[in-house]
Amino acid sequence: MESKPWRSREVVEGVHRGGQRALLKSAGLKKDDFSKPFIGVANSYNGMHAGHVHLNGLTELVCRGIEEAGGYPFEFGVIALCDGITQVHDGMHYVLPSREAIADSIEITVQAQRLDGIVLLGSCDKIIPGMLMALYRLNIPALLVTGGPMLPGKYKGESKAIYEVREAAGQLLAGKINEQEFEQIEQNVTNGPGSCSMMGTANTMAIVAEVLGATLPGCATAHAVAENKAYMARQSGRRVVEMVREDLKPTDILTAGAFQNALRVAMAIGGSTNSLLHIPAIAAEQGLRITPDDFEQVSRITPLIVKAKPSGRHTLWDVDQAGGVPTVLKELAPLLSMKEKTALGKTLAESVQGVENRNPEVIRPLANAYAAQGSLAILKGSLAPRGSVIKQSGVAVQMRKHTGPARVFESQEDAVEGMRVGKVHAGDVVVIRYEGPKGGPGMREMLTATAVLMGTGLGDKVALVTDGRFSGATHGPCVGHVSPEAAAGGPIAFVRDGDLISLDLDQRTLDLRVDAVELESRKQGWIPKPAKIRSGVLARYAALVTSADEGAVLRAPVPLGGEKEDGTNQLV
Repeated sequence: MESKPWRSREVVEGVHRGGQRALLKSAGLKKDDFSKPFIGVANSYNGMHAGHVHLNGLTELVCRGIEEAGGYPFEFGVIALCDGITQVHDGMHYVLPSREAIADSIEITVQAQRLDGIVLLGSCDKIIPGMLMALYRLNIPALLVTGGPMLPGKYKGESKAIYEVREAAGQLLAGKINEQEFEQIEQNVTNGPGSCSMMGTANTMAIVAEVLGATLPGCATAHAVAENKAYMARQSGRRVVEMVREDLKPTDILTAGAFQNALRVAMAIGGSTNSLLHIPAIAAEQGLRITPDDFEQVSRITPLIVKAKPSGRHTLWDVDQAGGVPTVLKELAPLLSMKEKTALGKTLAESVQGVENRNPEVIRPLANAYAAQGSLAILKGSLAPRGSVIKQSGVAVQMRKHTGPARVFESQEDAVEGMRVGKVHAGDVVVIRYEGPKGGPGMREMLTATAVLMGTGLGDKVALVTDGRFSGATHGPCVGHVSPEAAAGGPIAFVRDGDLISLDLDQRTLDLRVDAVELESRKQGWIPKPAKIRSGVLARYAALVTSADEGAVLRAPVPLGGEKEDGTNQLV
């Protein structure tokens, strides 16, 4: 047997490893297979999950590509939760924590089995970030195959996305539509397997993955049922074997420049507020520290060139047909580091040669951008000393600057009930607290609350402020990730009904209009609320999770060797 510097040799070489070889033979391997690179295939198929229900077929194609290139594939399962399925019940507490579980389980499997390379298949909000965290943590030759968006739904001749049925629920409650029309919207808003057909978190992070060089070029917007998605899967299997032989690892592709590009692209495409949690968490695996200030700095100087649902009328199908990520990169080239590598080993400059913008109305040139600034704005002030985030690309002009009385709720459920019974009025600022990483625990999405506001006609008349987070489907004057959170004694814990709250997107401020003496008196004798959950994974998560402004990553129990006391290397 030829000896190669592959990790799998630790499993199959030598007389003393006869037991391992015997077990592998029982799993179907032949003697000749022991000389091949061992490639893991992390399949996050879930039969209850529209974004992942089709991944078995793509996994088969990945495995075929690995075999064609001379590798041996080992498929294993990875959990995958659907944010949409977990709305309006306790399941949402588990979604953000699942990101860490995904990364950890992949690390455990790959390290224990000494795999030489890996292909990871995932589509949706926490799965792609969790897989990227594992990919960079492991630093072995690796590729991600994103499952792709679903085709847009159609209702009365208009393209639809999933968030619109939630807003229709608000319209139904408000008596603006009847049950029959609601059922028709529900029936037609989705269209087959894939991630939700909008610029939500799933598609934002798929695009980020492609920009970082973790996927083959063109993979992010290739739709779930499209022929080129099948091609991407098979080619990814072939390419990862080549990467093993080339010893091309994530650290050879992933650089500070690649992360700068990812931030800029996320801002230019109208990306989700959840990128503020995920990009820093991924970067932390490579010792890079990305802060909300980095997002703010980049967003201020990055024009918005894509405005897809929920902020605009275009769908991800429109974006793909216009040329997808390669076209976005070409249009943004003057603002990017084009020397960064792709998964093919080429530079970005080389990879976009010959790329044509097939619809400049969907992916606009810099000279005709939708807006001079990117999608996200970081707001700071007396209510959010360490920052908060708003998707400014989805805010109506009249709500970019707003002052109104607080209507305070201790959970999303309380807020939704308050809206239902008429406690919220035009001009108010809805405050939903104790929904942060610790206080939730799990930092739930406030999608139900925002959808009810939109559906009842208050979406452009009421601001919403929370230490929780939002769905990528959220649009309107919704400020999330308020840090410090209420459970950590942040100012949001001391807001009372009727207090004036001011937000100003142009000045990037979020302030509680209560004088310092009064606020200090409210803090006297404050005792944190008892933990909502005291056992199981959520209790462990609440004990270890960091603040939203740090990416809501889990704190290491001991300092990492060589790490500075103030954190890892700063990105910018």
